[in-house]
Amino acid sequence: MTGLEKMKSQILEDAETSARELLADAGKQADAVLALAKEEAEEECRQISRKLEAEIKAIEERAASSCDLQRRKALLAAKQEMISEVLNTAYESMVHASDEEYFEMLRKMLYRFVLAQDGEICFSEADLKRLPKGFEEEIQAIAKEKGGVLKLSGESRKVCGGFVLIYGGIEENCTFEAMFNSRRDELLDQVHSFLFL
Repeated sequence: MTGLEKMKSQILEDAETSARELLADAGKQADAVLALAKEEAEEECRQISRKLEAEIKAIEERAASSCDLQRRKALLAAKQEMISEVLNTAYESMVHASDEEYFEMLRKMLYRFVLAQDGEICFSEADLKRLPKGFEEEIQAIAKEKGGVLKLSGESRKVCGGFVLIYGGIEENCTFEAMFNSRRDELLDQVHSFLFL
């Protein structure tokens, strides 16, 4: 081998060694980049997973809250329906009470609503036909006891239970319907507390 060939051989050997070292370094760098990329990807996957878990939990909480709200609404509607049925039943029992019970209620209402003035009392046509004997005199006695005068009006009113008082042209609606409507909130509260507390 000549000196030139030896030098050439040495240069090639050095070049191959350098190339192997460069390839080894490049492989190590590539492995490091891949490892870093894998670690970053795994971290990103963990973050996405945590975010999805949080979103799923939020959706579950909203669903549970919505279900609870719907349940409470349904319960409230059922309670309101029951309360309305109780009030309607009470109203109907007053309107359709026996003559004795019905006119006893009217007596109590007279004591409550009659004023110490001169006035008239109007009943429905059906009530006028079934007035108990002596009830007109009872009306006058109650009015006198209160310091007033109350006479039976010649005209009837289209009312369903109760009566209308007229004092000086001003009418006071003392029908069962008017009483129920004026005390509706109070009655609702009483029925609610009776049924549900």
